[in-house]
Amino acid sequence: MRCLGYATVAAAVLLHAGVVSAQTVAAWSPSGYPNLQGLWTNSTTTPLERPDTVAGQQTYSEEEVAAIDAANAGRADREPAAGDPGSYNEYWWERGTALARTSLIVDPDDGRLPFRTAKGDRRAAWARGTDSWADRNLSERCLTRGAPKRPGGYNNNYMILQTDDYVVIHQEMINEARIIPIDGRPHVDDRIRLWMGDPRGRWEGDSLVVETLNFRDEIYQNGFNCCPGAGGALATTERFTRVDDDTIEHRYTVDDPESYTRAWTASIPMRRFAGPLFEYACHEGNYGMENLLCGARVQEQEIRR
Repeated sequence: MRCLGYATVAAAVLLHAGVVSAQTVAAWSPSGYPNLQGLWTNSTTTPLERPDTVAGQQTYSEEEVAAIDAANAGRADREPAAGDPGSYNEYWWERGTALARTSLIVDPDDGRLPFRTAKGDRRAAWARGTDSWADRNLSERCLTRGAPKRPGGYNNNYMILQTDDYVVIHQEMINEARIIPIDGRPHVDDRIRLWMGDPRGRWEGDSLVVETLNFRDEIYQNGFNCCPGAGGALATTERFTRVDDDTIEHRYTVDDPESYTRAWTASIPMRRFAGPLFEYACHEGNYGMENLLCGARVQEQEIRR
């Protein structure tokens, strides 16, 4: 099952580029820019923020990384405990391995998000809501996982397609495609708001720089977003740098003065993988939403007793 349903531009790029595979990607495009095309994964168990248990520690030793990987490997491919229905992805984990760094955040030095309290309070109040489908996470509603998408437990895979005028980053998760013009056109009017924002790219040396504006304010309801708590004031600057044949450094800086006291930066390696990408059919048979709300109503009845 290969991914279907690309946007028209993405399909055109695919036809232009030919079949993309891990074996056929050259280091440079015909125009002389680094060739980012191919299949990539950013799977890692390293969290966005540095855990309190290693506060002040920026890196792990090789022994600590091995111990973390061993512990995470033990969580996959196992039967749930007695009485536990198990996760629907119990046999589909793609967590990857730990980085030597203790957090994906590389700036500030403490590896923590510089939240403003007011924004955090708004997000906390939303997270407690189960009155209706509109209270639930955007990912549960199959709307978006956001951009740039940070690693999760599964579907951390991407196809990058590239021409002189566009770069398309197709995210396996929720089957989302970021169509990024690199022809110098301006951003759309800021009254037009999008789930993944309005990206514009350009080349700076050997790096593809992507600046994204015009996010919808409701993205703060995405528990898996790149930038927890961020809303309509969010602006991101990403740098994709191919450091060797099999690795892209993906570094993104987040600026949202309504959500954070300062800008912050995360860095996530993207590694080439053989594929394939799989279709992600989220809405079809989404019984989880119905059952979440049904369970909330049962809990409310129990409280009234």
